[in-house]
Amino acid sequence: MRALPILLGTAATCGILLMHSATLAEEAADGQQSERLQVAQQPNREGQPNRQGQRRNRQGNDRESRWGARLRLQGARYTPGPDSQVQEGVPQGKLEGPFLFRSDILENTVRQYWVYVPQQYDPNEPAALLVFQDGHRATNPRGVIRAQHVLDNLIHKGEIPVTIGVFITPGQRGEEFPEDIGWGNPNNRSVEYDSVNDTYAKFIVEEMIPEVEKKYKLTDDPKARVIGGSSSGAICAMTVAWYYPEEFGNVVSFIGSYTDIRGGHVWPDMILENDAKPIRVFLQDGVYDNRSPSRPEMDWYLQNKKMAAALEEKGYDSVFIVGEGGHSDDHGGTIFPHALRWIYRDYSGLNTPAEDPIAAARAIEPSTPAPPGQDLPQDE
Repeated sequence: MRALPILLGTAATCGILLMHSATLAEEAADGQQSERLQVAQQPNREGQPNRQGQRRNRQGNDRESRWGARLRLQGARYTPGPDSQVQEGVPQGKLEGPFLFRSDILENTVRQYWVYVPQQYDPNEPAALLVFQDGHRATNPRGVIRAQHVLDNLIHKGEIPVTIGVFITPGQRGEEFPEDIGWGNPNNRSVEYDSVNDTYAKFIVEEMIPEVEKKYKLTDDPKARVIGGSSSGAICAMTVAWYYPEEFGNVVSFIGSYTDIRGGHVWPDMILENDAKPIRVFLQDGVYDNRSPSRPEMDWYLQNKKMAAALEEKGYDSVFIVGEGGHSDDHGGTIFPHALRWIYRDYSGLNTPAEDPIAAARAIEPSTPAPPGQDLPQDE
């Protein structure tokens, strides 16, 4: 399907999975709740806190539902370091877009995407690839991931290969992508990201990558292809690599929603019950992330801990970085440069980082500690 520059208009239309409408509404509501803190912590275009999102998060933080009660906990906050900032003397790549895209696979949706092109890109040489979900937040220059700056700095240092970045929003159902959505979530996000099937993976592999390849030359080496995301975007990234390990050999997962929003709590068992796939996995989570002792399947930290244990038991090349944060992008964003260094630690032709990426990631301290006196549930 053809991608359109956003100024040219909108795209046409997308179906959802067949589910009972009541169940769908409940699951979508819970998926949206798991994202409220992330959206609330994204600064607005003027760099000020998103007060409306913060109010929504406080109102819904302790709600009772069929998922059980969430504990009212506040995690530590982290501040991105120099590798996530624009640095003097470092060539800055170009972030092209946003473009609109309509899909034959994810019908009745329209989405935006951006393409990052480093100055070092040579059209005669295939570039490495980074695909990141929730691309609007991942490239927010006032946000906490700032992926384009991380790529600028690490490519310049020779610590990762020359990389094309593709940053994609979830789909919005209908014919138009809302102009006023800001840093919020398009309404087909949970269907696309939280579902444990290959539909979104097919969209990435069969539509999105070929669209980018119309203009840019990409490597077909899965060891030089990374897919990542936060929260529901993280489980989504894992799903894509799981179904297409020949396309993506690396996953970056921040505060992953391996929970029972749409059956994603089965992920640890899926890993244990299947032969290991050639996927390198970087997991991050915080001990204050959406704790739900009354229903462990909806406890984000506990599910990430189970994921890490399953990957280790099956012999995956994986690592689990645990911080003191809650359901927020900021810890993952802060250690994102180290995640990429770890993924490419044995890739030929690169410079060796000054310090071990995992030791460096684990050494990062919060800029604002978690409030004292909060009782964390005991882990299973």
